[in-house]
Amino acid sequence: MEEDETKNKLEKIFAQYKGERSELIPILQDTQRYIGYLPDDAMQAIADFLTMPESQVYGVATFYKQFHFTRRGKNKIAVCYGTACHVKGATRLIESFERQLGIACGSTTEDYEYSLERVACVGCCCLAPVVVFNEEIYAHFTPDKVAVILEETRTRTCTHKADKRGGKQQ
Repeated sequence: MEEDETKNKLEKIFAQYKGERSELIPILQDTQRYIGYLPDDAMQAIADFLTMPESQVYGVATFYKQFHFTRRGKNKIAVCYGTACHVKGATRLIESFERQLGIACGSTTEDYEYSLERVACVGCCCLAPVVVFNEEIYAHFTPDKVAVILEETRTRTCTHKADKRGGKQQ
């Protein structure tokens, strides 16, 4: 993302706030929602806006797992690794996603299409094992469903791109 674009987005975010330190977490959340992650220049701008040391802004942001400091994929895949999911095969799911995507858990594909992460319990134990794919919950997930869900995503993306060009995918 270009520096000017980031600056414009931050100005819009800051316009909603008074610049009080108590607004730090909502500002971090809005920044991540609009930019996709928390780049260094945004963290410095937030610190300046709130008149607080950048180290304190990082201290708060690194405390919470919800914040990310590197660009993530357009499609976010989270494999639940709570006790029930772990017992029901979450490790095999992670291994299958890693193989299919060609990345390690905790990273993003080179084209920024997918990010894969392991998360703590998502609260769906009776549906174990669970995968959260772009905020949609997939219950009783199995390794053979990995290829299916990835193909569906790729097909939807291709169809969407074809529709934007005015044609239909054959």
